[in-house]
Amino acid sequence: MGKTTIAINVAGALNARGHNVLFVDLDPQGNATENLGMMDAYDDAPPSLFDCLTNPEQREKIHEIIRNHEEMDVVPSNIDMTAAEPELTLSRRSGEQLDLLLAEVEDDYDYIIVDCPPNLGNLMDNALFATQNVLIPALAESTSKRAFELLFDHVDALELDYEIDIHERGVVINRIDVRKNQAKQMVDWINTAFDDVPVWEIRERADVQKALDSGVSLLEYNPESDMCEVFLSIADGLDEQFEMVEVEA
Repeated sequence: MGKTTIAINVAGALNARGHNVLFVDLDPQGNATENLGMMDAYDDAPPSLFDCLTNPEQREKIHEIIRNHEEMDVVPSNIDMTAAEPELTLSRRSGEQLDLLLAEVEDDYDYIIVDCPPNLGNLMDNALFATQNVLIPALAESTSKRAFELLFDHVDALELDYEIDIHERGVVINRIDVRKNQAKQMVDWINTAFDDVPVWEIRERADVQKALDSGVSLLEYNPESDMCEVFLSIADGLDEQFEMVEVEA
């Protein structure tokens, strides 16, 4: 259970609070696309996210590639996205292409959730520049300390290069196995290190994976799960930070 699981369930929680959500799968691996039951889109012929992202003349076609899901609208990934990194390197304003693309649709949504690739690079730069906000996923493992260092060094460099401020909206610790001492120690360390932003804790639950296997968020699959309260708390925290209000059904 990693970043994609968090992204899908936060999007589901925002939907449960009445918000209109667009989910963008920017990861060339297409895990979110698969988890949302849209794997056919991954192999679709053009236009795809790759075309809309790398070719300015194709930007308006984003309206054609958005898929409807019961909890959110989705811009699926595509196998052609595996070539996006080098293609973006060759383009002018290489780190701004996603921002320019989302400008086509941003007025239609309350939130746009971008599921980033697991590695730092042009696609990550595009996501950070376009959103200028980050919800940080973390494992309850010691390896997360080094991952934090790499991420923050990258964010600092991007802020300097583009003269922007990227806001940390919170940390979501996942895969917490309370039976392991290392997990408990890491949770304590993260709570201490990030005492100026919210920290949410997601414990291991079989239903989280079962929900993804069913193509929906945990809130849709099993609203009685105790972890639904955590995802709803994340959505509530984001609403508070962005001064949004819950929409009555």
